[in-house]
Amino acid sequence: MHFLDQAKIYIRAGGGGPGAVSFRREKYVEYGGPDGGNGGKGGDIIVEAVAGLNTLIDFRYTQHFKAPRGGHGMGKNRTGAQGSDLVIKVPVGTQIIADDEDRDTVLADLTEAGQRVVLLEGGMGGRGNLSYKTSTNRAPRQHQPGIPGEELWVWLRLKLLADVGLVGLPNAGKSTFINQLSNTQAKVGAYPFTTLHPQLGVVRHKGREFVLADIPGLIAGAADGAGIGDRFLGHIERCRVLIHLIDIAGTDPAEAMQVVDEELDAYGAGLEDKPRLVVLNKMDLADPELAASFTRELQAVGAGDVYAISGATGEGMDALLDAVIAQLPAATVTERPEGELEEDDERPWSPL
Repeated sequence: MHFLDQAKIYIRAGGGGPGAVSFRREKYVEYGGPDGGNGGKGGDIIVEAVAGLNTLIDFRYTQHFKAPRGGHGMGKNRTGAQGSDLVIKVPVGTQIIADDEDRDTVLADLTEAGQRVVLLEGGMGGRGNLSYKTSTNRAPRQHQPGIPGEELWVWLRLKLLADVGLVGLPNAGKSTFINQLSNTQAKVGAYPFTTLHPQLGVVRHKGREFVLADIPGLIAGAADGAGIGDRFLGHIERCRVLIHLIDIAGTDPAEAMQVVDEELDAYGAGLEDKPRLVVLNKMDLADPELAASFTRELQAVGAGDVYAISGATGEGMDALLDAVIAQLPAATVTERPEGELEEDDERPWSPL
């Protein structure tokens, strides 16, 4: 399945049906008066967040959504049928943004499955000629056309819902890390940018579980859009804890930490205030003395506790996961008896 995290769509609510111009023609009734009914209301445009969806790829191929219009009014004072509402289903975590110059006006933010919002209301039906009858106008021929439905271009932007987010420079080992901890099958390669779109995985540790998100590697200027990093950073806005992976066998760890920290601070949206765990990865390729030296160097520049792990072998993972769970609010960590398996535990799980 292809992953798409933003799409532009056109939506139009249904217009109201026109009122009817009609007169009674009944046997033995000397004077037939007006009996034209009102038009029906047009259908609304409703957006609903549903579980099981995790990409906006469908909106690449279907971009125009129009609700049905209301029915015409009819004789015998019959009101036209109401246009059915059009429900657009989107993944949980989708924001609906106005198509203005800055694209910063959020019309709705759907963060829970089943959450609905009426984005556009259908037009009201027009009045039939019966409603124009007065004591001095006994045979009116006026009627109203239905009110047109509202129309709008909007952007859909998906921001993944996860408890913990993985950040780091390209080739820091994030895909190997998430593959080690979950059933996700993220692509792994010995070159940068093997991850082209965010990945989600469920991590289970000591009877608890949480959702982990891996985003593609960040580069300098990501917060300003370099390497579409601003879109990737948006996927960790809702995370409660960030894990910063640093390749101990790669570039200078202090410089690597500084680059990512600067991009998180520049992006804003609260990322700079989230708890961050600094992790030295690829310990299987490094000298332990070198790791100790890098740890002291990172702590000297304010990294706090530094964890040394190997995403490939699983070394040091238990201590890191203990620290992650300690940082998460109790409400976000699902308790489950150790050893209990769900029906789908044996199947690979990757929502993207």
